[in-house]
Parts: sequence; structure tokens; C-alpha cells
Amino acid sequence: MRQVLFPTLARMDYKKYIPGSPSVSVIGMGTWQLGAAADWKPLSEKDAIHMVEEVLNEGVTFFDTAPNYGQGASEERLGKALSHTDRSKVILNTKFGHTVDGNIDFDPGKIRRSIEGSLRRLQTDYLDSVLFHNPPAELLNGNRAPEHYELLEKLKAEGKIRAYGASVDTYEEMKVFLDTTNGQVVEAFFNILHQDTGRAFEQAEAQGVAVIAKIPLDSGWLSGKYGSQSTFRGVRSRWSQADIEKRAALVEAVEEILAPGFRLPQAALAFCMANDAVSTVIPGSGSLAQLRSNLRSLDKALPHDLIRKLQLFYQEEVQPLGLPW
Repeated sequence: MRQVLFPTLARMDYKKYIPGSPSVSVIGMGTWQLGAAADWKPLSEKDAIHMVEEVLNEGVTFFDTAPNYGQGASEERLGKALSHTDRSKVILNTKFGHTVDGNIDFDPGKIRRSIEGSLRRLQTDYLDSVLFHNPPAELLNGNRAPEHYELLEKLKAEGKIRAYGASVDTYEEMKVFLDTTNGQVVEAFFNILHQDTGRAFEQAEAQGVAVIAKIPLDSGWLSGKYGSQSTFRGVRSRWSQADIEKRAALVEAVEEILAPGFRLPQAALAFCMANDAVSTVIPGSGSLAQLRSNLRSLDKALPHDLIRKLQLFYQEEVQPLGLPW
């Protein structure tokens, strides 16, 4: 069994996740980059495994993955990295609907096969949570997709999964899921520039539904590395020049609100963690340096008045823009 060391950069905090699971680290690890995705600098398997070992050393217990990340490579590498770790102390969250071969298929007859494939690649006999991976809106309504939810309940009863949920981008999606299903986890698009899903957080907390905050650095914009002259390729090429300039101006405004003493990426993560409904935040880390930078958000909590200023900034300046993802 691999020994997990005490954190070396900051004191990790932990929150409740789902019944039966250990407490979850407030910063988790998104593992898209472990599969050497085309939009990121490719990681070798050795480097990917080393990165997972490093986050374990820092007290991270939550890992988010999916079958289509690197065509299964993310799950495989994560499974190898965790193979000598006490399974009962880590939380594994994966998804279904976006397949290993790059297709999108939410057929209820494929759910079991997808989950069993993830179990095999992750080298485990159960998953803490499994999510609909940004599904069509109708599948978030439990009354309109009974076959899906009946099967997920069966998989829970069999012990293959402890909980199920959905990855969503909007308040409307999250609200429907909370109102019509027994799901216990929601992975919500939430950050300083995209606070829409936050309107459903109070309901999630009241229902005991864990919230995973995804894309907390707004695809890199809240890391401070992009500006009005930045250019993009791959999935980020979706932004027009007008979108780029608009986002750059908003980031500058956020930095002015933060004032001295708060660096943008750490403040962005701290903003998400400050919400009581959020169990864990999953920034992507393309390198060990970025990983350590993300962990430094634990060093300094945002004061309430600063959080309120960022909420008002979103309501008054950002929300009216209808900022595209």
C-alpha cells in the first residue's frame, strides 16, 4: 500500500460528499490532461502517474475522469497511479455518454457496458459516483428517461456505483435534475464569470446533493494567462475575436476588484470553494507547477465582502452579456 504523505504546500480541507464515501478534498483533480488530449501539452504515462502521486501527497482525494478523455487513457493511467493506494481513501468520479471511441451515445442499454469498462480501466470494483456526461436536456428529467434511472438504481443496489448524478452547464438543467431524480451528485459549470448554476446550489444543499464545481478557471481565462491578443486552437477556437476581447476586459475588471493580496487563479478557486454547497472544485492541471499553483488557493480564504463584490459584478456586468462558454 502506498503511503500518502502529509501535505507540503498547504493544509487541505475536506467536506462531505455522498453517504458511504470518505470526506472529499475541497480541491480535486480533473484528469482530462492525463489522457494527452490534443489541446494540452501531451503527458507521458510516467509523468501522468507522477502527477497523480503528487496530488495524493498534497492530500487530494477526489479524481474526476471520463471514458472519452484520451480515448480511455485518462482512466487507465489514473487506475495505474492509484493501484497501490488505499482505495477506501480516494473518491473516483467518472461519466457515461461520451464513449471511448469518441462517439456520443446515451442509450440506456450501453450504460452498464460503459461503467464496467471504466471499472476495468480504473482497476477498481466500484465507483463512488457516475454522471450523465452533459446529456441532452430530456435525459436530465427523471420522468422522461425512466429506463436510465432504473438501471442506475440497479447498479447502486449491485454495489458497482455508490451514487449517480449529472454534469450540467445551466441553472435550468440543474433545477430539472434536482426536481425529478434521486441523483446525489451534480457537476456544475461554475466560476466567477459563470455563476448561473449557483442559483440552484441552495436547493442542492437542502436535498443533500453534492456539488462538484467544474471549469473553475473558465477554460484558462481566470488563470491570468490569456489576454485580448491571445489566439487559440482546438476546442478553444470557438471564441471569436469579439469574445476574446470581451473576456479579456472582464478578467481585467475582476483583477481590479481583487486588489493587492489576491492572485487571480487562487482567488478564482477560493471563490468556488467558499460556497457551502460546493463539495470539491476540479481545476485541470497541465503540469506540476500549475497543480501546485492551484493548491495555493487553500492558503487564503476570500473575505465575505469580496465574495459579495464578485457576485454583484457577475449580476450587473457579466450576466447581461450572455457570455458564451
